[in-house]
Amino acid sequence: MNLTVKTLKFTSKIEGHYSLKNQFERSSTSIGANIREADYAQSKLDFISKLQIALKECYETEYWLELFANANIVDQKEIKVLLHLCGEIRRILVTSVNTSKENL
Repeated sequence: MNLTVKTLKFTSKIEGHYSLKNQFERSSTSIGANIREADYAQSKLDFISKLQIALKECYETEYWLELFANANIVDQKEIKVLLHLCGEIRRILVTSVNTSKENL
């Protein structure tokens, strides 16, 4: 949820680039939504699937952040904060997926 809130505040500062902001918002908000869905998975495989989707969305979110940074569209400090948060989430998701697969 923290990443989503920061993402929405971040994108509100960007003028123009509507399609890029849209894609970025969609991928970043999808991370938390899929993690929440995993909490109510119908099976262990469904749980893993939801976490893997969240992980893919996390990678996509990092891509958009890197694009914003390389294009100098926004403040680099804010991007670093969001990239750090994304990295933390990504590492947790990788560990969770791997542990869940081992426990199948």
